[in-house]
Formats: sequence, structure tokens, C-alpha cells
Amino acid sequence: MSIIVKKFGGATVSTPEKIKEIALKMKMEMSPNDHLVIVVSAMGKTTNNLIELAHQVSSHPSRREMDMLLSVGERISMSLLSMALLDLGLEAISFTGSQAGILTTESHENAFVVNIKPQRLQEELKKNKIIILAGFQGVSEQKKEITTLGRGGSDTSAVAMSAALNAKHCEILKDVPSIFSADPNLIPESKPISTLYYEPLMEMTFWGAKVLHYRSVELAAVKKVKVYIGPSRAQNQIKGTWVTQFASKEMEMTFTKNTKIEKSDNNSNSFERSALLSINVHKKVLQIKIKSKTIQEALSILKKEFVDKEIIFPQMLHIDNSEDKEQVTLILTAPNEVVEQILNTSFSFYVDGNIFATITITGTGFLEFEIQDKILNSLKSSDVELFKVFYSAFSITLLIDSKCADQSVKILHTLI
Repeated sequence: MSIIVKKFGGATVSTPEKIKEIALKMKMEMSPNDHLVIVVSAMGKTTNNLIELAHQVSSHPSRREMDMLLSVGERISMSLLSMALLDLGLEAISFTGSQAGILTTESHENAFVVNIKPQRLQEELKKNKIIILAGFQGVSEQKKEITTLGRGGSDTSAVAMSAALNAKHCEILKDVPSIFSADPNLIPESKPISTLYYEPLMEMTFWGAKVLHYRSVELAAVKKVKVYIGPSRAQNQIKGTWVTQFASKEMEMTFTKNTKIEKSDNNSNSFERSALLSINVHKKVLQIKIKSKTIQEALSILKKEFVDKEIIFPQMLHIDNSEDKEQVTLILTAPNEVVEQILNTSFSFYVDGNIFATITITGTGFLEFEIQDKILNSLKSSDVELFKVFYSAFSITLLIDSKCADQSVKILHTLI
């Protein structure tokens, strides 16, 4: 018998009615040939509400106590879903991250998974029970402290457990039924992408695509976990996105069909084709400048001050010292509450008070000058100022004023 892991996001378990709907869906879809592990996020806005609650009693909440508090959200979801399944006559049992054997680093609020010992889950699966697992959390390997995996950590929980159990595949089920060419809430005409492989998806999620957390995609690639992102409700007409290890015929078609930007020779039979897949955005990006002759020293200074002030280490987007050999510039992003904490804290280094945004176009063919020219000129004609441009094999990223983020996404999406 094979194991299938299904992860339900916060919006899909936001009410008791939705939880009961998921339970009924599981009963109707269960196959006698499959064992089922369900990973759940906290209900709706529970995590945000708990963060607000913490700040009502403390101006600087302890990160250890924040983990104790925030881990409650997923425990509520897991127990309610288990109850709903039991009420339908199905055998189900819930587990916290620590009970499931998810071992992490010692870092509170942003721990990394170092090992999984899923023996308790395997014992219950042998009894044909449905496992309900609290996402987003684990226990530190050395001190046995409750830890959380940071924003989007339930995705990482699902992929990590899929790898540990050698699951057939991992399903990430959401209200947003697929990976799209842009945020469908901002761009209603954005296109669903049926097939992707790991590399472009890592680019998309690293640079702001919210459909999956970057760390979960990286882990899926390393552990070769097949991932499906799809609708939580069967009545949705969009079929979802499969993420595979290697490029497929479907992937080739995704890259080439309906492409508005092509090579300058305009030859549809060209071996090298240019195609844009998606536009993604980080809307809160900070620029920090540290007096240092080396990048290594600058990062050490940053890490020490963040640890001393109990600030979650941010996602580093770009580092360079090319403009000034005595100074290192760091471009970074973080959850809103962490950005606010950085802006309102005194450091020994300079934090630019301006809020920037990054706009990232993922696809192929960025070495072609005409592609760069069309992307950059489309923003120039709309008076969007570019502060920096970053390149990678699968993407081009533009650093702009955060006030221009939505406008820029809408402009650039017309090129897809």
C-alpha cells in the first residue's frame, strides 16, 4: 500500500463547516490501496491573531514563548479534523510535530528540520488509521524545546514527512487551485500552469510566489518528492499543478505556448526559445548597509545584532560590496511584523527607511537582449524607477519603490 500526504492550508480549515467538508471529502475519496496522512495549518487568521495577542501583553515577546503560543493554532486544527473524521466512522488520530518525530534546529520561530523519526505514525498507519499532523512545528533535537518552522512552515512539514514516509506524492490543497502566472487576486486574467519542474518553481517561490514556501520546494527537489498543488474543493474546474523532477513535454508546452515574447529572429522552430512563465513580488524589502570590508564580516555583524535583539533572521535576497569596498549592502525581506521590528530598532549599522519591492519575472531566454529591453522599457515608459537589477538562470529581478509594486506587476504581466 502507498502513502499519500495531503496538506490543507489555513483558508481551507478556517471554519468548523470547512473542516467537516474536508472530512467528508476524505471519506468519499479514500482508496483501500492508500494510507493517508493529512497535514493542517492553523484555522484562517489564527496565527496572526495569536501574534497580535502576544504583543498586547508584551512589547518584545520571548521567541521561545512565541513558539509555545503559535504552535497551538495547528493543534486546534488537527484535533478538530480528527474529531470530524471519527464522527464519520473513520479511524483517525492526531499528532503534534514533536509527537510525530519532527526534529529541528534550536532556533525559535524559524527552525529547520534536521531529522524525522516517524515510527509512531508508521505504527498507526499499519492499523489503517488516518494520520492528522499539525504542520509548522517540531521539537529541537538537543534541548527538546517546541519550535516552529516560520511562515509557510506547514508546507515544509508536509514535504518533509512525505520524504520520511517515502510517500507516493504530496498534495498541497488550497483555495487558490493552482500555480498561476501571477497573483490571481491582483491579475484576474493570470494563467494556471499545469506542470513545472523544481528549478523555476524555486525561483518563483524564493522571489515571492505565495502558493508554496521556498524551503518546501527546495526540500522537495533535494528529496525528490513529487508535489501537486491543487484545489481543496472538487468542484473547482482548474486541475492544479504537478511539480516534477525533470522537464516534461507538458512543461515544454507551458514554456512555449501563448508566448508573446520570442527570439528576435521570430522563428518558431528556433532551438532556443524565450518564454515568460510568471511574475512574483516581495512588497516589503529593506536595504541595509554595514561598514565592513568583507561580506562574511557583515553577515556576522548582522546575525549577532539580530540574535541579541531576538529578531528572526530575514530572507536574504542580494548581497554586494561592489559600490564601496568599505561597505556591504544587503537586500532582504521578512514577514510584515519582522520588517516593522527592524525599522523600529536601533542598530550599529544603517537601515534605509525606504520600503522597496522586488518584481521577479521567471522563465527562459533572459540572456537575449530583446527580452531584457522589453521588460525594462515597459517599466521605464510608465515612470517606474529601477534601483537594481538581479539576474539568474531562470529569472530577472527588479528592485523598485514598493508603491509601484502592483502597477509594475500589471504592466509586466501583459508580456506573458
